Amino acid sequence: MVNTSDFIKRLEHLLRYYGLSASSFADKINVQRSSISHLLSGRNKPSLDFVLKVVNVFPDVNLYWLLNGKGSFPSDAEKSTTNTVTTPKPKPTPEEPSIKSMPKSKKEIEKIIIFYSDGSFEAYNN
Repeated sequence: MVNTSDFIKRLEHLLRYYGLSASSFADKINVQRSSISHLLSGRNKPSLDFVLKVVNVFPDVNLYWLLNGKGSFPSDAEKSTTNTVTTPKPKPTPEEPSIKSMPKSKKEIEKIIIFYSDGSFEAYNN
């Protein structure tokens, strides 16, 4: 049986570790935002589907750690099965952009809308 209050603490730890808000976490694992809210407030208990989504989206999360606090986070299962030391991949430098540029196409301004502080606006069409 999963201790709900301990599960909530581990879930909050995940949010802090990955630097995610509850809503962005829900979006990442493809669940409704309200389900995260209900879990964190203690209203609902985690479903098997929810737990499996977390483990599938975040491979560093050890299933046993998430469910009952046994094991470790981030998961060290890979370290325990091999005797080799792995080095982390270097982060891309500014000279090596990690995002591929989109092919250039002719862009034209279609519409410009100016919003004023009094709630009014003006629209200019091309």
